Amino acid sequence: MTTFTPQSWESRADAYSFYGFTDLPSVHQRGTVVLTHGEGPYVVDVNGRRYLDANSGLWNMIAGFDHAGLADAAKDQYDRFPGYHAFFGRMSDQTVMLSEKLIQVSPYDRGRVFYTNSGSEANDTMVKMLWFLNRSEGRPQARKILTRVNAYHGVTVVSASMTGKPYNSVFGLPLDGFLHLTCPHYWREGQPGETEAEFTARLAQELEDMIQREGADTIAGFFAEPVMGAGGVIPPSEGYFQAIQPILKKHGIPLIADEVICGLGRTGEMWGCQTYDFTPDAIISSKALTAGLFPMGAVILGPDLSDRMQAAAEAIEEFPHGFTASGHPVGCAIALKAIDVIENEGLLDNVRRLTPRFEAGLAQLAENPNIGEWRGKGLMGALEAVKDKANKTPFASDLSVSERIANTCTDHGLICRPLGQSIVLCPPFIMTDAQMDEMFEKLEVALKAVFAEVG
Repeated sequence: MTTFTPQSWESRADAYSFYGFTDLPSVHQRGTVVLTHGEGPYVVDVNGRRYLDANSGLWNMIAGFDHAGLADAAKDQYDRFPGYHAFFGRMSDQTVMLSEKLIQVSPYDRGRVFYTNSGSEANDTMVKMLWFLNRSEGRPQARKILTRVNAYHGVTVVSASMTGKPYNSVFGLPLDGFLHLTCPHYWREGQPGETEAEFTARLAQELEDMIQREGADTIAGFFAEPVMGAGGVIPPSEGYFQAIQPILKKHGIPLIADEVICGLGRTGEMWGCQTYDFTPDAIISSKALTAGLFPMGAVILGPDLSDRMQAAAEAIEEFPHGFTASGHPVGCAIALKAIDVIENEGLLDNVRRLTPRFEAGLAQLAENPNIGEWRGKGLMGALEAVKDKANKTPFASDLSVSERIANTCTDHGLICRPLGQSIVLCPPFIMTDAQMDEMFEKLEVALKAVFAEVG
């Protein structure tokens, strides 16, 4: 362990902070990186060190850390109307305008939007909506929720039950009725000799078999990220959504696209479902929705679920659910500006322009004998570390290889994210060619140093 002076930022952080999703041995040894401000895609710590943040904060700071227009939108709204709710038939004008805009940029010709404070709450809310709807329509037994192993849908009790990650066992989760299908990661989950088309067909059959086994009348919905984000940036196998959606439709099971990470440009289209050419029954949005400047999530209901939810609510005169800051006027004003920036300031265009350079950089690093696979879509990508490339053998978990790589990157002024045995990159949409090159150069140095250590 490294000893820090009692009044240092590192000691103060450690004395009064309880960390979430943080490798505690690294914090004890290295201390917390305490940041003061940002400059474009860079963040600066209390010691004046500058880091290129290739994780966009937490996938969300898509316009960087000092976009004047977004800050001005927040300031203007704070001056005009600094806070309100969306209960009791009252909401701000910004809330109305954002709902209109979200439907306009969605794949739907009409629908309705419900606001939360995070993606976790939005997924949690969507589950409650499905349970509410099914009880209203005479199917109270339809409560089971289908997701996939390695999926990430949030940290509330319900959304964590949807999240197919083994660490949730420490909370005694998942709750009963949350069922996890095979992760659609062909490189890791494909069987010997199995083609990608055969793998996709096997996963579709697995879904059909689970529905038959559990009973379609007991299943409320299927939730899926177009690209699994916190699972390690896992794009679906080819034809995956085209294979599973007809099965879900046949059995009357809604498909919910969790677009918390993919949505609003990350994959190169406005929505990940558009990238993969399917139309879900509802979309969950957060992160890029406010470009990271305000905590907000949204449930975007397509026409069918919108009409049915409206009818169910009118039957009892209300939908008894919501949050104090739902549809907060400042958050909505920022979101309106964020969508404008994505559409009209060239951010989505820049994602598309940079994607070939991004993919080429990942592919080049994947030539390293200890990188088993590169994968990604748009400006989200991952490199999977392996001890043996031919056999896809991972390193021993006690080596903490991805954590070592991320820490070494930090030492070189680059922030990236370790996820399992992978290193994840999801840079801001404002990146330049030079910054993209800087990102890959620093990551290459870190990879070579760590792989030399662990052999």
